[in-house]
Amino acid sequence: MRLLVTGGAGFIGSAFIRLALAGEGASGILNLDKLTYAGNLENLEAVAGDPRYRFVRGDICDAALVGRALDEFRPDAIVHFAAESHVDRAILSPEPVIETNLRGTFTLLEAAREHGIGRFLQVSTDEVYGSLAAPLEAGEEFPLRPSSPYSATKAGADLLALSYFATYKLPVVVTRASNNYGPYQFPEKLVPLTISNALEGRPLPVYGDGLQVRDWLYVDDHCRAVAALLESGRDGEIYNIGGNRSLANLDVVRQILSATGVSEELIEYVTDRPGHDRRYALSSQKTLAATGWRPEVGFEEGLSRTVAWYRANAGWIERVKSGAYQSYYERNYGDRDLELKRLGRR
Repeated sequence: MRLLVTGGAGFIGSAFIRLALAGEGASGILNLDKLTYAGNLENLEAVAGDPRYRFVRGDICDAALVGRALDEFRPDAIVHFAAESHVDRAILSPEPVIETNLRGTFTLLEAAREHGIGRFLQVSTDEVYGSLAAPLEAGEEFPLRPSSPYSATKAGADLLALSYFATYKLPVVVTRASNNYGPYQFPEKLVPLTISNALEGRPLPVYGDGLQVRDWLYVDDHCRAVAALLESGRDGEIYNIGGNRSLANLDVVRQILSATGVSEELIEYVTDRPGHDRRYALSSQKTLAATGWRPEVGFEEGLSRTVAWYRANAGWIERVKSGAYQSYYERNYGDRDLELKRLGRR
């Protein structure tokens, strides 16, 4: 297929493009990315010379640009990764997440409808289900209970996409994945931030008591599932993609410390973020039944690969952590640090 991939310079989008071009499933890929702080064309250096690959810098909210891209490239399918995806940033400033995740998705759906696109795959998150008490696992029919501006916009975008199937018969598939980790992830989320700080001997911020539970999914396993569902998923259906490995955030941090040989003395407990969900969990049985997909990379192996990649790519880390990243880091964690000093919890 010829694919338009949105957000293809980001962490998951770039992994999907590398995977698609490594096989024979993509006859052409157009990467449409705005190149915000987390978009990085270095993530795609390995495929930059591939004649099947093209890049266009642009905003998915720009209807004219999206229309031109579809007119000129004529893709068979759109794989929609582009999103403002960091919960903390959305809490500090909700407007960008509303604009990109809702208006951007609407713009793409309208363009896909007008151009008769053969498949629209909406990439979403387990966060739309909200916090679940153990031992519950969310199936695709589970109620949506988003707790943050980010997860609310993803839930809204999912429903909007599904409405385009119900109303206009646009062939939409929605996927919802658990917490991704792996190489090339911008160092603001738990795994890459902890690895980066540990390698630099910097404090490791942990929210609250660190016992929030997440299901961990290696990024390449996620991308294999997306590729399988792009071909085999049924129109108008939702598919969960989980890693089948639930761990508390603090346990993840301790495994990273063990892998990097760093002392637990670097852990700093910071004030928990507002509305922080306690536990996410997914059932992936529907995806397994539809495609035969299973996660192949266990958490210990995936974490070992990820730590090794960050060790070997110190220059990449240094470049992405300059400028705007530093001001965000200080704004987010610095304020929480001051709060804790006042409370006498350090």
